[in-house]
Amino acid sequence: MSSVRFSDGPTPQSPQAGSSGAGTALEDAPAPLSSQVKTGLPTRVEVPDTRELAAQFEDEKPGRALTGPVGLLVTGTTVAIALLAFLQVVQPFAQGSKYYLIIFLAGVLPMVFLAYPADLPTRPRTRPAPTLADRSGPAGRARSAGPTLPDWALAGTALVVCLYPVLPFTVGGGGGGYDAFLDRQGLLVGLDLAMGTVLLLLLLEACRRTTGWVLPAVCLLFLGYGYYGGLLPQSWPVAHAGLDFGQLVDAFYNSDNGFYGTPLDVAASYIVLFTIYGAVLDLSGAGRFFVELSAAAFRRSRTAAGRTAVASGFLLGTVSGSGAATTIGIGAVTWPVLRRAGYPAERAGGMLAAAGVGAILSPPTLGAAAFIIAEYLGVSYLQVLGWAIVPTVLYYLGILLSVEIDARRSGVRPVVLETGSPWRLLGRFGYHFLSLLVITGLLALGVSATKAVVGATVLAAALSFLDRRYRLTPARLVEALGTGVRGVLAVSAVCAAAGIITATTTKTGLGPQAAALLISAAQAVTSDPALVLALTALLAAVALTLLGLAVPVTASFVIGWVIIGPALLDLGVAAPAAAMFVFYFAVLSEVSPPTALAAVAAAAVTGGRLVPTMWQTLRYALPAYLIPIAFVITPTGLGLLGIGGPQRIAVAAAVCALSVAVLAVAAGGWLPGVGPVGVPERILGALAGLTLLWLEPVPVTVGAVLAAAGVAGVLVRRGSAGRTGEPSATPTVHHGEEKQ
Repeated sequence: MSSVRFSDGPTPQSPQAGSSGAGTALEDAPAPLSSQVKTGLPTRVEVPDTRELAAQFEDEKPGRALTGPVGLLVTGTTVAIALLAFLQVVQPFAQGSKYYLIIFLAGVLPMVFLAYPADLPTRPRTRPAPTLADRSGPAGRARSAGPTLPDWALAGTALVVCLYPVLPFTVGGGGGGYDAFLDRQGLLVGLDLAMGTVLLLLLLEACRRTTGWVLPAVCLLFLGYGYYGGLLPQSWPVAHAGLDFGQLVDAFYNSDNGFYGTPLDVAASYIVLFTIYGAVLDLSGAGRFFVELSAAAFRRSRTAAGRTAVASGFLLGTVSGSGAATTIGIGAVTWPVLRRAGYPAERAGGMLAAAGVGAILSPPTLGAAAFIIAEYLGVSYLQVLGWAIVPTVLYYLGILLSVEIDARRSGVRPVVLETGSPWRLLGRFGYHFLSLLVITGLLALGVSATKAVVGATVLAAALSFLDRRYRLTPARLVEALGTGVRGVLAVSAVCAAAGIITATTTKTGLGPQAAALLISAAQAVTSDPALVLALTALLAAVALTLLGLAVPVTASFVIGWVIIGPALLDLGVAAPAAAMFVFYFAVLSEVSPPTALAAVAAAAVTGGRLVPTMWQTLRYALPAYLIPIAFVITPTGLGLLGIGGPQRIAVAAAVCALSVAVLAVAAGGWLPGVGPVGVPERILGALAGLTLLWLEPVPVTVGAVLAAAGVAGVLVRRGSAGRTGEPSATPTVHHGEEKQ
């Protein structure tokens, strides 16, 4: 694969125009894409292992680097789990999917205790951004240490309690096989209750190790509500008749809404297969190709550096499906280029984080919660992908417009990317797109998502032999399978623990009660149905954002769907719109201050200040916060999900594209092709953009008029400045900092 080199181009707008440098190269080597970046700047930026760095910012990534016999044991087990997942697609267990989930959890949960140390601190999002050097400190040594004796004890206990439901012989009235266990639903014996209680505690500990204290605390809160809710005054809307501990354990352990409910089913049936597919695609060289293709596509553009970072984020999202990991991956390669172009560290970090989070929002491999949407609504995964297309386009439109505006407002220097033709790259390495097309094509033909991704994985592995540097030999194939399953260990524990929330909500009826409270809060402000819906959507957005700050994306979606989803449905919002609304705000926890995992990861790469990086990320990701409200508050908004016919889709997409453009100008303070935007015009633009999101004739007309007035104001201001000979207010760049 051809290498990509970056060199300075002529820059009449920059005080540094005409300067030369050695350039930056992405070496052509068989090492992974993210292994090393060399630059001709005074200092060299090296990222020895971006996977290790990404793990510091991920909710659902392993914490230990295991070697020796323990490493072989974990690798062997994870490969066995991968093969089991593939076998379940080809030849499902005759006993049914729940039997498979029991076996799957019995393989996964013990590995969590071996892969994650017990002293893992609370979620990294609550700590300052670590630098690359931090990995050699005490925390890094803890991640490299092997399992302790208590870890082995917990792993063994997890294996026993997970396999107990399929125990083939009777013990103290319990056991007796899978069918006997199911027959005791609602009539659990003492041993059943003991095993269910131990599994409950183990899942809470697994979540604590992988995500910190917050999610276990939330689960315990729901558990306490289920047990003590009967003591609440019965006049309270959230009061219920009360459940004893045995009923709760039965609901968790021996029902379809508990540990072995839809979330774990999705993790074991979909997420693990797509994660393996991503690992195979990455090891076959696809990630490297996507970055080089992005560089080649924009090599002669004035904003080549920024466009390359954004395009790389979109394409690499097909490999990782993870916001923080994608941010680290593109940052390792493109940050030296952005720095050479003159981007301040905080602005570059915001761009990288926003582009990385787009990976979870972009087809064809959305985040884990997207598979749960398909299961909850009983639709195909292809339909969920279809719902995400227009919002994804609008999201990246907003980022690209911000990139163009920043390049002019900040006086960013053009950087010439010395690379080959994109057509040449496509001709030689375009086969990396084939497996993605296969997934989409098979889904369109009605093939299940699991079979589609298995076929795509096999194809990607076969195509790897077209490049001798990335051939998936047996050893590398084992690495891909092991990496894929290790990437799903924590999310499996989270999904199983989410059964505590879903089962409690189902048994107590909390969902409808919470929905009624949310709607009542909106109705206390206004009685107009349209305003009640809009206010409920705003309250729901705030609640989901706050929830996402505390728990991982998958758990955030599950909680939001069972608590907030019913409120939207009760107000007449279509199920697809309600589900995608909850999904988007669950994902946006990755970029929402004051936690913003993706922004923290970006700051670790660029060395920028953390809080300014978060706010820059928020500015770039603004469309993702606003578009979901648009497809909830009006029926026309369904067009943004591709629902309602070509005319509705076209109108909704065009109006929202205008809204995104106006908001980008208002946030960036620059009108492309004209010049700087004053404060009054920025206020008009912000009002116009927000008004346009209400996709009804009158608000759209008002928004268009406000936008036109803002543009006219900019033109008048520029004309006045030209006649009076006043200097323009174009900012300049000095030592990497923006000055007005």
